[in-house]
Amino acid sequence: MGTYRLTIRLLCWATMFCFAVLAQVAKPRNPLGNGIEVVSQGHDLYNKSCTACHGRDGTQGDRAPALGAARRYFRLSDAAIFYAIKNGIPGSAMPASGLPDDDIWRVVAYIRNIRSTASDNDVPGNVQNGMEIYQGKGKCASCHMIRGQGGLIGPDLSSIGAQLTLAQLRDALTKAIPPQEGYIPVEVTSRAGQVIKGVAKNEDPFSIDLLDLSGKLHLFTKEELRSVVHQPESLMPHNLDKTLSPTEFQDLIAMLSRQARTKIRREQQGENEVGR
Repeated sequence: MGTYRLTIRLLCWATMFCFAVLAQVAKPRNPLGNGIEVVSQGHDLYNKSCTACHGRDGTQGDRAPALGAARRYFRLSDAAIFYAIKNGIPGSAMPASGLPDDDIWRVVAYIRNIRSTASDNDVPGNVQNGMEIYQGKGKCASCHMIRGQGGLIGPDLSSIGAQLTLAQLRDALTKAIPPQEGYIPVEVTSRAGQVIKGVAKNEDPFSIDLLDLSGKLHLFTKEELRSVVHQPESLMPHNLDKTLSPTEFQDLIAMLSRQARTKIRREQQGENEVGR
């Protein structure tokens, strides 16, 4: 009986030792990195090799799900994505790709790029100059706030890099997009004929709270107004890639991608929890 217990203990210790060793083995990272050139090459390879099942550019395909959608993923690390592409996924329709390892890593870089937020990417550009563009030529600070500095008419951008993908960030600066709730442009005309333009912060069938373009808040009942006209597009300019030089635009993108206050706080909270 004593020998049996000793054997069980030794097996348990051996198992625990093996798990401890495995826990120390670092998962392989992409040896090619995640630079723009690697991502671009991966994009081309993905569209040539993966779209028989998946959709182009990470969208949903006829036989496989979208890889760039905002959804829960079971394979998060570079290594997990690499091995899924290299070996296929048992029990599924996903076959081994047959691609050389370096090409697989390029596809991994592309997939991680379309899934990640802007702050997860190494975005080239002069961040300091980007902030100067933001505050000056771009006129962004007249409407938006970063870390308590700036305007109120647009959303706070203190964590924009952790909220949007790099593609979404570019689109926000270059394409007309529907306004967010709380920032819907509106023009009201009072019974006396006064016209006020701004954004609707709160509205119901009986009243509207309007923040005008100077940052002043107006509270109206609908009975006080002759008309309330909503605009379909946000006040956000969507031609900054045209009004700024290519270098200025890239510097602005780089600066905004670094704004990740929410992400930093979550990482700090995680470190505190680990340390407890």
